[in-house]
Amino acid sequence: MDFANDPVGLALYDYEAGKKTESILVTSDLCDDDEIPVAHLFRSFDEMPELEKIALSFCKGKILDVGAGAGCHSIYLSKKFDTLSIDISQGAVNLMNQKGLNAQRKTIFEIENEKFDTILLLMNGIGLAGSIEKLPAFLMQLKKILNDGGKIICDSTDLSYLYADDDGSFMIDLNAKYYGEMQFNMIYQKEETGWFDWLYIDGDNLTDIANRCGLKCTLLFEGDTNHYLVSLEHQ
Repeated sequence: MDFANDPVGLALYDYEAGKKTESILVTSDLCDDDEIPVAHLFRSFDEMPELEKIALSFCKGKILDVGAGAGCHSIYLSKKFDTLSIDISQGAVNLMNQKGLNAQRKTIFEIENEKFDTILLLMNGIGLAGSIEKLPAFLMQLKKILNDGGKIICDSTDLSYLYADDDGSFMIDLNAKYYGEMQFNMIYQKEETGWFDWLYIDGDNLTDIANRCGLKCTLLFEGDTNHYLVSLEHQ
C-alpha cells in the first residue's frame, strides 16, 4: 500500500501489524512539538476520557463519525447504530474497512443525498473547519446533512489560557489573526501530511457563529484547560 503523505495511515498499519511504533510527531507554527502515541488511537471505551464517553452517550440513530482515524469511536457505536466513518487518510479508511466498519475516504463536503441523526467530531474535530472565517461554511454543510431533530456533537478548546499573564489579564493582539487558528504538520517515519490549517474555537464565538447559521449550541461538558463538549442542532 502506498502511504505517501499518509503518516497516520502508516502508523496505524504498523501498530495493527504488531510492530514497535514510534509516536506520531505533531509540529506547530505556534506551540512546541507534541506527540500522539499510536496506541491512543486504538483506545477502548473504558480507556476513553470522560468527555468522549459523554459524547458517545448522546449519539443515536444514523451516525456519521468525522475524522474517524482508527475507528475507536465507530467500533463502539456500530455495535448499536448504523454508522458511517469518514477520514482523509486512505490507510485509516482501509484499516477500518478491514475491521468491518463502513468507512469511506471523503470530507463532509463530499457527502451528497444522505442525512444523519448524529454527526460526531471528536478530538477537537470542529478544527477541521481550518479558520474562523471558514467555520460558517463548515457548519452550514453539517447542518445540510443533519436530520431534523438530530445533533452535531463536537469538542474544542479555548486557547486564550495560553496568553494569560500572572495577573489574570490576556495579551492577545486583536489586530492579528484569531488566536485559535494554527497550522500543523504530522510526521511518522519519513511520511508527512504537509502543513494544514486547524481551528480551536472558544465557546462564545462558536455559539455566536452557530446561531447565525441557524444552529442552537448547548454545552454538554467542560473539562480541563478550557476543553469543552457541545451539541449543535437545528433552531
